[in-house]
Amino acid sequence: MDELIRKSAVEIVGLLKRGEVSPIHLLDALERRIGEVDAKVNALPTLCFQRAREHARSLMRKPAGERGLLCGLPMPIKDLTEVSGVRSTQGSPIFADKVPEESDLLVKHLEDAGAIVYAKSNTPEFGAGANTFNEVFGRTLNPWNPARSAAGSSGGAAVALATGMAWVAHGSDSGGSLRNPASFCSVVGLRPSPGRVAETRLSKIDANLGIEGPMARNVEDCALLLDAMSGEEPADPVSLPRYETSFLDAARSGWTPKKVAVSRDLGITPVDPEVAEIVLAAARRLEEAGVVVEEAHPDLSEAHECFQTLRALSFATGMKPLLEAHRDKLKPEIVWNIEKGLALTADDIVRAEHQRAAMFQRTLAFFATYDLLLCPATIVAPYPVEERYVSECAGHSFSNYVEWLAIAYAITNVMCPAISIPAGFTGEDLPVGIQIVAPPRAEGRMLAGARVLESILGLAQRVPMEPRPAT
Repeated sequence: MDELIRKSAVEIVGLLKRGEVSPIHLLDALERRIGEVDAKVNALPTLCFQRAREHARSLMRKPAGERGLLCGLPMPIKDLTEVSGVRSTQGSPIFADKVPEESDLLVKHLEDAGAIVYAKSNTPEFGAGANTFNEVFGRTLNPWNPARSAAGSSGGAAVALATGMAWVAHGSDSGGSLRNPASFCSVVGLRPSPGRVAETRLSKIDANLGIEGPMARNVEDCALLLDAMSGEEPADPVSLPRYETSFLDAARSGWTPKKVAVSRDLGITPVDPEVAEIVLAAARRLEEAGVVVEEAHPDLSEAHECFQTLRALSFATGMKPLLEAHRDKLKPEIVWNIEKGLALTADDIVRAEHQRAAMFQRTLAFFATYDLLLCPATIVAPYPVEERYVSECAGHSFSNYVEWLAIAYAITNVMCPAISIPAGFTGEDLPVGIQIVAPPRAEGRMLAGARVLESILGLAQRVPMEPRPAT
């Protein structure tokens, strides 16, 4: 079973398709692994193995060729997304005991593709804040050093991957919630283009700041899960048709960029000098594949005002009723964000939308010169877990709990797909991720380039598995 846990998701799906293992066998391995590890890191606080085994037995009644792309591969779902019959809290005391009768569209889509849900992964309250803690389940700890943050908001998913409690995992991302924890845990997190992954729409039906996406321990596994997650669904009016080729085939295509840009800070944020040097050195390794690497970035100077205005608007749109009914149960950062949204004027919103459109057009023009853009996925290495967020970096003090995430949310603004892969390690042996950005809807190009760099760096699946002692 330990040997199974260390295999890649692509290998596991191959074993499933050949009948060499069964979904039940995999669930047994995961349940044992979680029993050994999760108490040390608190990544998967809600388990649903009875439901998973019932689903597995139902799936196994079908021929292997009819079990979907994932063929019975187990995976956890982030606790922001509802799974029928399973406690779904959103990390909030308001919903601490909620057990929905119906799954989110995303979960239905994944289960139709052969995924088996066995756990919910921990998240900050309503996904707000890039440090995974909440009043329902407590803190998720970084297995590289449990005294450090796992980031967020998909922190539970990233830690489950890094400790062998998952082969692939679902996450979501607005200000870097797939990319930040991937960077902090030395795994892979992919933010797709808006609409690539269909989901249930509950408030603003054309919202595109927050999206759903895949996480894994290497680029190919992430591409496989993106294939299973993607596709048009009539219940999501902005969902996109499937890509012309599979994302796994695109990752394996051998396409290599001719010219890429690398930036230490996108011109908008302080970055820890050690993190910046690790990322720049990793990007330069592409020269070994004949790629031209230049330091450059598009003009994203309005990123802070634009994103924080539109984020606040989304909080007000989606959470005003919760503020009115449960203000005392919301953490202060969420109250601040909702009230900021409710205080916006029409002029504020118009200005933010114009800023976003201008940055988008400048980014499109930038990609006429460069195939990909590389930069840090996060501006610091994993920080002390008791700190709610990063308040200072390189001598700069941030004005709120969101601002330190600018290197990720600047890319969110311009609707580009982005992936974080391991870039290297600090002097304290803490992981650092490099963010690889492609033009809108060019996930195939991004995955191929990421796989080239991953193979050069040789860091794929270098994860602790066994959580290290806290220091």
